Amino acid sequence: MTPYIKRLRWLALVSYIALLAWVIVWQFGTGYSEQSVLFRSLFYVLPLLFPLYGIISGNPYTHAWANFILMWYFLHSLTMLYIAPEQLWWAVGELLLTSLAFVGCTWFARHQGRALGLGLKKLKDQD
Repeated sequence: MTPYIKRLRWLALVSYIALLAWVIVWQFGTGYSEQSVLFRSLFYVLPLLFPLYGIISGNPYTHAWANFILMWYFLHSLTMLYIAPEQLWWAVGELLLTSLAFVGCTWFARHQGRALGLGLKKLKDQD
């Protein structure tokens, strides 16, 4: 793994884990949420746990599909910026961490996947 790819992996890993911690503190450590603990656990924390093992392991494929999960948090942060001005800094933090995790996961998956020779087969190459 080249130093550049290691930095991308570090960016993805640190920002993803920081986002997980941020969401847990925001949803369970502040008095803003009126939903039940089960709801907050299922819809805010559990989705971030699905790809966590693969991200910690450095699997490029997991980094790629984790971006689909990150979009939920991206949309959540933008929505909260618009509807809840009292939670502005929590939403800004979520937006920043989600954006960093998205960039880190995308670029790590791309560069590490190429370094390992992984990729999608083109239809014309399968014949």
